[in-house]
Amino acid sequence: MTGFDREALKKAVAEHGQVTRVAIAAVRGSSPREVGAAMLVWAGGQSGTIGGGTLEYHAAKTARTQTQYTESSTHALGPDLGQCCGGSVTLISELYDAARCATLTSDIIARPIHATAEKTPPFAVKRILASARNQGQRPDSELIDGWFIEPVHKPSRPVWVWGAGHVGRAIVSILAPLPDLDITWVDTSTSRFPKTYPSNITVLPADDPVRVVHYAPENTAHVILTYSHKLDLALCNALLAQEFSFAGVIGSSTKWARFRRQLVQLGHSAEAPNRITCPIGDPSLGKHPQMIAVGVAAELLRPAQAAAEWNKEYRA
Repeated sequence: MTGFDREALKKAVAEHGQVTRVAIAAVRGSSPREVGAAMLVWAGGQSGTIGGGTLEYHAAKTARTQTQYTESSTHALGPDLGQCCGGSVTLISELYDAARCATLTSDIIARPIHATAEKTPPFAVKRILASARNQGQRPDSELIDGWFIEPVHKPSRPVWVWGAGHVGRAIVSILAPLPDLDITWVDTSTSRFPKTYPSNITVLPADDPVRVVHYAPENTAHVILTYSHKLDLALCNALLAQEFSFAGVIGSSTKWARFRRQLVQLGHSAEAPNRITCPIGDPSLGKHPQMIAVGVAAELLRPAQAAAEWNKEYRA
């Protein structure tokens, strides 16, 4: 789910001074990105994307000369820009500095997108804000009666990566840019992690990783790929004592057959190991760390129903 990435905006403003945030506020027909997709633009650079291509090129070029706090524009992707999508998009471009960033205190960012819109929120917007405040309902990004509503982005899916070796590093590098993932990276020592890693990753050194398993939320997806088969087994044993949304172990069918026997010997039922996937990813892609990482990322991102069907077909 998209949302207003307040922390990324504040960081960009701190580094570059003035930053223009360009977001898709409305879509009609086909569009390269969804409502709420956004990019940050500053003199000499940008981050994020609203879909690339001609639309993004012109939007970024215009953003660098913007002088008004808020501007909006609608673009027919075919007639205006020569793109093949065939739809139209409405963009909102907002110029931010440190002072304006300081006003972004609410968990729901709602504001008019052009000067002719009502200065106070219309009833439909007030109702959404009240539901968010009183019932904790997170609204979708939406343009209503000239007002654009966006929830502040909060990663919604915890992923714990166990192991900072070659494959662990490859997996983290692929998963880190995905906005909905809240990634915790665990290994036995700070020395095992790279010197630099994405700022949105929580690094957790633990002398005994098994002792921190119970800190993971119940909806966590676990990826186990430590340097030690003994540690992998211990982590599987600990995870089977609690809830999780997914758990996968790097390895071979032979490794997993041995783990299954040992987990039963440790007191788990014969069916309990079925909760864990091994080998993880798509073995047909190859054994290079990046190849393994691509397969693992696809498995984590595959919807639950599709994942069940994929596992039934390829792991039978």
